[in-house]
Amino acid sequence: MTTIAKNVAMRNVKAPVDDGIAKQFWIKFRDESLFVIYTPFVVCLASGQLELESFHHFITQDVHFLRAFVKALHLAEDVADDDENESAIAELRKHVKQKLKMHKSFVKEWGFDPANETSATSATLKYTDFLVATASGKVEGETGRGKFATPFEKTKLAAYTLSAMTPCMRLYAFLGKELRGLLYSDEGSHRYKKWIDNYSSQNFEALTRHTEELLEQLSATLTGDELQVMERIYHKAMKLEKEFFTAQPIVLRAIFPLTRVLDPVEYRLILFSDFDLTCTILDSSAILAEIAILTVPKSDRRETETENPLPGMSSADLRNSWGVLSKEYTEEYEQCIENIMLKETVPEFNYEGLSKALEKVSDFEKRANAKVIESRLLKGLNLEDIKKAGERLILQDGCTGFFQTIVKNEGLKADVHIISYCWCDDLIRSAFSSGDLNVLNIHANQFAFEESISTGEIIKKVESPLEKVEVFKEILKNCENGSTRLSIYIGDALGDILCLLEADIGIIIGSSPSLRTVGREYGVKFVPLLSGLVKKQKEFDGSSCIWKGLSGILYTVSSWAEIHALILGTRS
Repeated sequence: MTTIAKNVAMRNVKAPVDDGIAKQFWIKFRDESLFVIYTPFVVCLASGQLELESFHHFITQDVHFLRAFVKALHLAEDVADDDENESAIAELRKHVKQKLKMHKSFVKEWGFDPANETSATSATLKYTDFLVATASGKVEGETGRGKFATPFEKTKLAAYTLSAMTPCMRLYAFLGKELRGLLYSDEGSHRYKKWIDNYSSQNFEALTRHTEELLEQLSATLTGDELQVMERIYHKAMKLEKEFFTAQPIVLRAIFPLTRVLDPVEYRLILFSDFDLTCTILDSSAILAEIAILTVPKSDRRETETENPLPGMSSADLRNSWGVLSKEYTEEYEQCIENIMLKETVPEFNYEGLSKALEKVSDFEKRANAKVIESRLLKGLNLEDIKKAGERLILQDGCTGFFQTIVKNEGLKADVHIISYCWCDDLIRSAFSSGDLNVLNIHANQFAFEESISTGEIIKKVESPLEKVEVFKEILKNCENGSTRLSIYIGDALGDILCLLEADIGIIIGSSPSLRTVGREYGVKFVPLLSGLVKKQKEFDGSSCIWKGLSGILYTVSSWAEIHALILGTRS
């Protein structure tokens, strides 16, 4: 049992109202940028293993992008509403033309012939045609003849044009900085360091910010509807950029997306996930407590003092009682974690020592559940109320779509299991009731019901880290049918750590302090998924599978988008 959890994903935090429009759009559509950086092309580039012909093909497309920028900015300059905006757009166009001139010398430094220009690919044309069309007045989201017939109406085209251009600039600045952070200090000889340095430079960041500031300036007088058009244009541009990077050809064999590089005849994917705060925004115990407080009729609690020590409680009394239990849990949990910490951190991964320490955590979790049952605070909950709450439960952004893609993929051999401490498996089933997700295998505790009314008892099945890993191992044992298994476990808390470590790939979403503190104490390494992929791509020798459990390495992500990209590839 835990207290109500706050939002753990960056994407669920709205940008402050004083942030510029470009920053708000960038945060809102952050997933698109993550799918770009998790393309095989970018990971191979970051590893330094990308073949030169693939890189040459990629950078020669820059010419077509820059030419489209110049043309679009020329059109925007013609419709600017005042001298200041016209001058700012002209200055930006000047910078782009300078980059176009520099491109030939840049290409020549790579040893490529500048005259050997590659024609624009389909993916390139989709973006450049969209940009020029927007600048020409063919704007998606704007309807009606004569929409830009007057000079006044045409002024908004400058803002729309920058809306289609700004995400490209910010994306490249983002890629440059992210890839720069992946370079080791001794990698001065990295094959593509010059390209990475160029886009991670202060000069390029300054140009990108200038573009975003100009977008802010041009959008200052637009109406709410017009700002929505800008947002749609920005998002469309981001999607087209994602398609561009996804379409980049590589000869090198990439190590992901897993469902594309692993032979479906040979491999079977066994996918596991926790539920509370891994899939959800709030902890299920807090939700069930809230249902009890708000919906359990007083008449259901009118028993004798001997049968129920808390007869006829008001909602306020119930809330106070839950508050006491929650406080006790938090304090005792913190003490339990302190008790299993070592005097000195072990230098190497010690799975046996960690398992032994988690016996105390398991005993604690069972005692906490026993307190809840003894309190009888869960008595009287209606099954229909629980199911309705589950149906309305807000899941982490991207979680539902990920599981839907998995279960609807007919060519994929995959089993999906949810292993959870949740007191009521019916809540989980209801949360996944839409989108064909009723096929998920749920392993959790259950409420005891009499005529759809909870008795207050919990049928205990999964209460602790040790019981979770027992369920995990039993599932894998039952899946031994001749196929090579690849097991993936996704979790967020200390209760998941044994399953995370046993799985071939253990992925942590969120930032649980106790999970990381205890894990490091016993030699567990926490590696950002992107840097882990780059390292494995660099070391890849063509083996059929490079993932193996009990390595002592767990991979961390900030969102389900990263998990989706690793396993399934770019989301459409």
